[in-house]
Amino acid sequence: MPRPALCLALLLPALAGCADLPALEGRVSADIAAAPYPAITPLGPILARADALAVSGRASPAALAPVEARLAALRARADALRGPVIPPAQRARLLRGVAADALQ
Repeated sequence: MPRPALCLALLLPALAGCADLPALEGRVSADIAAAPYPAITPLGPILARADALAVSGRASPAALAPVEARLAALRARADALRGPVIPPAQRARLLRGVAADALQ
């Protein structure tokens, strides 16, 4: 007799296939649909121009302060995302595996 979890795992994708898809036609205006794709600009020249503005004094420290604060916040967020996804204790438990006699 199949296990209920297996039956549920097979039934849910079948039910999802029966769902009505939302109508997407007409959601984008004609002028937006006809607009060209944005150009992808290399980051190097943009950073060089920003550095030149900072060195020349055209960008005041007061104007750069919010940008630098946002940059610091984004770097801290990126550092937090670099950490382990699974805590070390749970990872060790997962690596030990499942005992074969526990499956019966």
